[in-house]
Amino acid sequence: MADEGEMLLLNKLEHIKDIRAKTLQLEKIKSRLRQEYDGTEMENQHLQEYKQEMELLLQEKMAHVEELRQIHADISLMESTIKQAEEERHRALESAKHLYEEYRPLKDHVDNLRTNIGLEKLPKLEEEDDKLTPEYFESQKPERYTEPQDSSIPQSLAAAAAAAQQIQVPRNKNERQAFRQQPPPMKACLSCHQQIHRNAPICPLCKAKSRSRNPKKPKRKLDE
Repeated sequence: MADEGEMLLLNKLEHIKDIRAKTLQLEKIKSRLRQEYDGTEMENQHLQEYKQEMELLLQEKMAHVEELRQIHADISLMESTIKQAEEERHRALESAKHLYEEYRPLKDHVDNLRTNIGLEKLPKLEEEDDKLTPEYFESQKPERYTEPQDSSIPQSLAAAAAAAQQIQVPRNKNERQAFRQQPPPMKACLSCHQQIHRNAPICPLCKAKSRSRNPKKPKRKLDE
């Protein structure tokens, strides 16, 4: 009987040791589970923050893409303006050359007539404007504006615009205000006083050219 009691006691002790070992193992697993769970929740929070920051960055990129599109439109408008100005300058120069060639012999004839009756010669053009000389017209050469090789928006920017258009709209008013795009820089047209892009050389509304508040005085032209 004593041997059986000792065997039962030893069996209980073995069970207790086994339970204790399993319990320690269980606590370790539980502790690791809690750590991994906390880590998962923390990374979920970080992931949401990263996604929100990505949305902000895409919104900012979209704003820059739109601004670049407007700048490229302004560049195209300026190229057309430069070509038109070149044509106008060429016509004015050719007209001035013909008038100068017509003026010189006529002046010589008038001077001869005035000399015959005792009058002084008329002042020379060079005395009124030192630029109106034959050398001036000989030095004037037609200038042709060369367009940039590629004035289109790069493919990377077009792809960025497409990506920005896929951004999800924020769900509440506060988020929409946080994700709102910044408008491109603007200025007031000096002619129609409407808001236009800051870099626009010509107002797209009234077609007025940007002009300085202190314009230069126009040069004196020949009498027609």
